Amino acid sequence: MKLCEVERAEARQEQQDVEEGRVVHDETWAQKQSIVASTTSPKEERTMRSKSNRWLSGVGVVVFAGGLVLANFGGGITSVQAHDHAYKNPFKQIMTKLDQILAKLNGGSAPAPAGGAATQPLPHFTVLADYNNAAVRDNSTGLVWEQNPIATTSDWSSARSSCLNKNVGGMRGWRLPSVVELASLIDPSLPAPYVPAPMFTGVQPNSYWSATSYDVNTATSSKWNVNLADGLAGTSSRGTFLNVWCVRGAMQDSVY
Repeated sequence: MKLCEVERAEARQEQQDVEEGRVVHDETWAQKQSIVASTTSPKEERTMRSKSNRWLSGVGVVVFAGGLVLANFGGGITSVQAHDHAYKNPFKQIMTKLDQILAKLNGGSAPAPAGGAATQPLPHFTVLADYNNAAVRDNSTGLVWEQNPIATTSDWSSARSSCLNKNVGGMRGWRLPSVVELASLIDPSLPAPYVPAPMFTGVQPNSYWSATSYDVNTATSSKWNVNLADGLAGTSSRGTFLNVWCVRGAMQDSVY
């Protein structure tokens, strides 16, 4: 009987010691936390949290990218695959995918895959098969020009009528260009007439009419033209005989 009481007393003492030890441990931990909190400024705390979040995000991205690549390779790499020369190590694929994801997260463009073909820029001019190759589109402006403008000259009124009645490549709806549109054809890096010969034929190093009036308030005003001998714009009276180059496309009032 006394032996049982002694054992129970010892058990209660051990439980009390454990509880007291836990209390001391909890109090010590609380004191440490209080010291850290009192010696850390709000700015430092935010910095530590930001670093922790970035580290966790980086780990998540690596795991996610690795999962995507390994998913493409399928599960389970056998010893035969390990010795197969056609087998590709997924580590490079993982790193490439990681670079692309990190570039997008940082607001930049993802790097091009290794060995991928670079995107070819759109050429300046394109000969149009829909016009039976009789017209050329300027890809920088969207305007469509005659591929081979006529070599004969005419006064301004006749030039305007000629474009309105023209049929090029089975298409109607042509017009005299504005002086701005006409000047946009000039490539200063080329010799006169400043347009690529493989794309255009029959272009003369002469002055070409535009539909733009020198004085918009006068109906009989002189008209602007562009001289393809020197690349400069000038004005001529409406009765002057100049070359004609017709254009097709949306007309912008702001350039007339």
